[in-house]
Amino acid sequence: MQQAFAGIDLSPIIPLWLLAALGVVAVLALAPAFWRRARGAPLRALVFALILLALANPRLVEETRETRPDIALVVVDRSDSARIGTRAAQVEAARTVLEDRLGRLPELEVRTVEVPEGGNQGTRLFGAMEQALAEIPRARLAGVIALTDGQVHDVPGASPIEAPFHALLPGRPGETDRRLRVIEAPGFGIVGRSVELRVAVDDLGVPNATGAARLTVRRDGAPPRIESVPVGREHRIEIPIERGGPTVVELAAEARPGEVSELNNRAVVTVTGVRDRLRVLLVSGEPHAGERTWRRLLKADPGVDLVHFTILRPPEKDDLTPLNELALIAFPVRELFQVKLREFDLVVFDRFANRGILPPAYLRNIADYVRGGGALLMSVGPEFAGPVSLAATPLGAVLPARPAAGGQSGAAEGAFRPMVTTLGARHPVTEGLTGANPDDQREATWGRWYRSIRADQRGGTAVMEAAGGAPLLVLDRVGEGRVALLLSDHIWLWSRGHDGGGPQAELLRRAAHWLMREPELEEEDLTARIEAGRLQVQRRSVETVPPPEVTVTAPDGSTRRAPLQPGPGGRATAELAADQPGVWQVSDGRRSAFVAAVSANPLEVADLRADPGRLAPILAATGGAARWLGAAAEPALPELRRVAPGRDAQGGGWIGLRRNGDHTVTGIAAMPLLPPWLALPLVLGVAVLAWRREGR
Repeated sequence: MQQAFAGIDLSPIIPLWLLAALGVVAVLALAPAFWRRARGAPLRALVFALILLALANPRLVEETRETRPDIALVVVDRSDSARIGTRAAQVEAARTVLEDRLGRLPELEVRTVEVPEGGNQGTRLFGAMEQALAEIPRARLAGVIALTDGQVHDVPGASPIEAPFHALLPGRPGETDRRLRVIEAPGFGIVGRSVELRVAVDDLGVPNATGAARLTVRRDGAPPRIESVPVGREHRIEIPIERGGPTVVELAAEARPGEVSELNNRAVVTVTGVRDRLRVLLVSGEPHAGERTWRRLLKADPGVDLVHFTILRPPEKDDLTPLNELALIAFPVRELFQVKLREFDLVVFDRFANRGILPPAYLRNIADYVRGGGALLMSVGPEFAGPVSLAATPLGAVLPARPAAGGQSGAAEGAFRPMVTTLGARHPVTEGLTGANPDDQREATWGRWYRSIRADQRGGTAVMEAAGGAPLLVLDRVGEGRVALLLSDHIWLWSRGHDGGGPQAELLRRAAHWLMREPELEEEDLTARIEAGRLQVQRRSVETVPPPEVTVTAPDGSTRRAPLQPGPGGRATAELAADQPGVWQVSDGRRSAFVAAVSANPLEVADLRADPGRLAPILAATGGAARWLGAAAEPALPELRRVAPGRDAQGGGWIGLRRNGDHTVTGIAAMPLLPPWLALPLVLGVAVLAWRREGR
């Protein structure tokens, strides 16, 4: 809009300092006349004044201005906490009414910016506001009106603007909220022991909150247990770690009457179970070229405590050697196989023959140890097919294969390359081994062996085979325990690099860790994890049938079914959105997996009350106000007023936006008020009058 403004301006003909000096000279010259009260002193003063005024060159200046409208910035909070309950609807309704009212104010432009969900950084309201202000001249900014719940996590130390900043909050003052706070939770725990969680239940907005709250603790979907937690004080919870891998613990505090939301009443903690020092008992029997293979493998693992005994001479051999020279220490049969047997995580027999060293009662103890959850690995040679075979003892009841009967018994001599079976290509112990035969069953590229033991498989899974499809490595589950049977004593050839060598260390490591139930090597397993808001499900199985659908249970109890897509190595996967915080459960009908989806924004849910406390420093610095929209469907917006700079920007029932009056000058017209042609006659005329006055 075009407007005209007029005013008087001085454009001195001489420098200002010289004009000031002439003024001083004029005062000095007039002083004696006024002292003597001369009759023409006033006229003399008028002459000097006209001369100085002519030199100052006064002008009448007229400007044509184009005024520019002020800009009001509306900031709308779209974070998670601003969408709780009816807040989103209130904020949207208030935005519509506010933009309409602002649009009706004269000489005011309205701009709106939305604050997106900030993830783990919380609500970045002032960051979004600064981006919008970068395009607004500060001389035109009338003010900022923020529609927010007050949970802002980037409030600056000093106000970034000079215009008023106002906050309109959904709801009413005095809201309360109960939250469950995890003070400390270990990320790892030792299997067989317990870890301690430190938590607290806080009642926000309740002065001097006391009493107790019921806390529900659920571990891996097991039946929950209830504990009483004092409000506002730390509470400790013992969680037993019973297996390796992740243990998901879900904590839920009972709701408080009238609280804003139960979203932060729940917390999920994941503790990864790890084994302490693994204790392994290795008993070597008849000496052979690969005797130290197992010892080197187990000693190379810093997490293994190895107890190793080698039987160098059978007891029936008698050469009158003194007993104190037969061994460095006596073989502690009773202590190892009766008293402390269950303290070992794995028992390994390497070409051990039944020569009376272990009585049947102790061998039965080993079989019971396996059924009760122990692990047994046997690497056998020709002794397995003879009369001293352990298969003919009580230990044979837990072995997945027995020596072949009839004319097929004994050792098969001759070169062959071990092959991974069809099931072995899907089993984690042998899947993907370097040099293994590919899927088209062509011959493997690793080194050859020269002896295998003929055996009849009666259980378990043969993951490797010798010449003619004979079982070579058989894995089996017996009761709660596991057994691995290697029907050859030539694996040591791979460690020597014979005929190109092979992955001896990797194969034996996988077999040992599978026996000790490492979660990564489970052949029948269902796992789930959440990354970037996506639930990723993986089912692993040695079965060749199509994988079943899985049932996914969300934290709110809703269920849905998802098909699995087959992949290599016996894996089948599925992926779907995980849009709720809490514990997700996945089941294929036989196994279940649990995974924790933590809140995407823990800062945002730490306090769910609508509260202007965080914004108080900015409100005070800019003279703005915080107003509540009320609980009704129609928001109670305050009156909007325009105020001059320096005036109060808020009062009872109203908020103000600054009127800046910013403009652009489009034209200037100047007219001298005392041009030379007028100044000279005036000066001469007044001088003549002064002369005549004094001459009388």
